Amino acid sequence: MADGEPGIEALPEACIANVISLTSPRDACRSSAVSAAFHSAVASDTVWDRFLPSDLKSILARDDQPVDFSSKRELFFRLCDRPIFLDGGKMTLSLDRSSGAKCYMLSARELVITWADTIFYWKWVPDPDSRFSEVAVLENVCWLEIRGHFKSKMLSSKTKYAAHLIFKLSDYAVGLDYPPQEASVKLGTQSSTNLVCLQPDNNQDTDEEATGHVVPQSRGDGWMEIKLGEFYNDGEEGEDDEVVISLLEVKGGHWKSGLIIEGIEIRPKN
Repeated sequence: MADGEPGIEALPEACIANVISLTSPRDACRSSAVSAAFHSAVASDTVWDRFLPSDLKSILARDDQPVDFSSKRELFFRLCDRPIFLDGGKMTLSLDRSSGAKCYMLSARELVITWADTIFYWKWVPDPDSRFSEVAVLENVCWLEIRGHFKSKMLSSKTKYAAHLIFKLSDYAVGLDYPPQEASVKLGTQSSTNLVCLQPDNNQDTDEEATGHVVPQSRGDGWMEIKLGEFYNDGEEGEDDEVVISLLEVKGGHWKSGLIIEGIEIRPKN
């Protein structure tokens, strides 16, 4: 561009905003530092409306509390920073800050847990660290079976997701170190399976490549997470396939206790 010729900043703000809306939330935030014209365009509802889910109106209708916002940008970051509760507090929705993809957490009450309503095996209690009103606490079982079901139409399309069990262990946790648990995530013809270990021995090698087991990671919010599997949500929003998530240990025959389950989180794989 020759000296004195107008640059892209000379374009109408609406044009700049439309171009930025074709990128990503991360790129939009970066572009705001280019110039005053870009900074102004990035604040436009045109940009952030494109980054918000197309079915957001129906999602917000399921929210337990109205969400107040003065702009689409404010709404976007509100949903990134503070999950909203849906369907009577049984699950939460948030947005991935870098991509805008939808993230969900299913509460323990939304999962299918074998013998969950038998007080000798499981109990349901409040937990100050949990976003939900109650968590599932394993008292004693020899058959551990946890399953979650989720409609793919609720997720962002053309996005790779991972499912994580969100949990912690009590001081009396036993029987969750061996044998490893079997985890799987299925969507249509896709199937992702892993061996996971909820309670790795601190005295043994916990490197995943060395053991072949997926091990927990600390989250910094009082919980741990362990990846159960991955899948690619290829379909357009509105398609009605089912994501099936499972965690099993039914072969060892020994008793297990001390597992505290908050839920299963489904979020984009970065």
